[in-house]
Amino acid sequence: MIETLLEAIGNSAIGTYVAEDPLAFPWIETAHVISLAILFGSILVVDLRLMGLASRDYPIRSLGRSILPITWIAFIGAVVTGGLLFASNPYGYFGNTAFRAKMILLVLAGVNMAVFHLVVQRGSRLDRRGPPPGSARLAGLLSMAIWIAVIACGRWIGFTMSPF
Repeated sequence: MIETLLEAIGNSAIGTYVAEDPLAFPWIETAHVISLAILFGSILVVDLRLMGLASRDYPIRSLGRSILPITWIAFIGAVVTGGLLFASNPYGYFGNTAFRAKMILLVLAGVNMAVFHLVVQRGSRLDRRGPPPGSARLAGLLSMAIWIAVIACGRWIGFTMSPF
C-alpha cells in the first residue's frame, strides 16, 4: 500500500515537475528554508519568554497572541513546500532515516504544543509579567530543543539522500 502511494506521488504531475525542472527544486527549497526560519524565529521568541530568558515584561498570553498568526502562516508555508520537495523523490525521502526522524520530531513538537495549550496554559497564570512557572519553562525548553533537532535532521536529509 505504501509503495503504491509513494509511486503515485512521485509520478504525479507535481512530483515530476519538481523532480525534472532545473529551477523548481531550488526555488521551492529556498521557500522552505525561509518558511522554517520564520517559523523557528517566531517559536523561539515565545520559547525564550516561556523560559524566562527574554521579554519578561511582556505577558506570555499577549506575546503568544501577537506571534501566533506569523507562526501558523510560516508553518503552512513549510508544510506546502516540504510536501512539494517530498513529491520530487518520495522513495528517497521515505527511506531516509533523517527524514523519518524529522517527521517524528514534528509530531513531538505538536504534542508539546498541545500539552502546553491544553494543560500548562490553562493551569497557570501566564498573563502576568515576570518569571513563568516551572511547567511553562519546561515546555519552552522542550519546544526549543525539539525545533533545533527538527532543523538539524532537515539539514542531514540533504546529505544522506539517495538520488533515486
